Amino acid sequence: MATSGTNTFDLDVDQVIEEAFERCGINSRSGYDLKSARRSLNIMLAEWANRGINLWTVELRTKTLTGSTSSYTLDSDLIDILEAVIYTTSDTTTDIEVDRISRAEYLNISKKSSEGTPVQYFLERGSSTPTLYLYPTPDGAHTFKYYGLTKIQDAGDYNDQLEVPTRFLPCLTSGLAYYTSVKKAPERTPLLKQLYEEEWQRASEEDRPRSSFFATPERGYI
Repeated sequence: MATSGTNTFDLDVDQVIEEAFERCGINSRSGYDLKSARRSLNIMLAEWANRGINLWTVELRTKTLTGSTSSYTLDSDLIDILEAVIYTTSDTTTDIEVDRISRAEYLNISKKSSEGTPVQYFLERGSSTPTLYLYPTPDGAHTFKYYGLTKIQDAGDYNDQLEVPTRFLPCLTSGLAYYTSVKKAPERTPLLKQLYEEEWQRASEEDRPRSSFFATPERGYI
């Protein structure tokens, strides 16, 4: 049996738009239609961040801390921090757990200027760049290491590929078809929305983290 011998299938922005238009029953496309579809694609990618954690957007990052400085501006593409630890320059092999606290809890700390090894942090998720606040204030050089949830890259030029794993391509095309139908083919919107949600469910279930399963036998009383 002859096969292709490849597994590199992918879609660029123009092909995703083309597939979405075909599902809406639209054959001709103007320049404005393409611009509108790309805008809808970027809106949809932003909406994906509100649906939960997309594992391919989780990155391990670090932030260098300096003595007597309690707040730090983080990267503008950061959405949230999932887990975090701190280690010192004198011992880079030992991770120190830091707990996340709320805005109110941080506000109610009476002596924020107290210095030591930070054990708590508050993340202010601003509209542009997030700010990290630490308590106690670092008393020297430390490193804040964290898993960050980041934004999906924008849909750029029409011949660019998207920062989306192959397993999400069916969801991507179904989603854009649904978004496009709202503007161009409302009679198809209910069906396309249903297909989109089904594809999202399948992709998100496949994207969930894997962990070992341990079964503990139930112990009865003798």
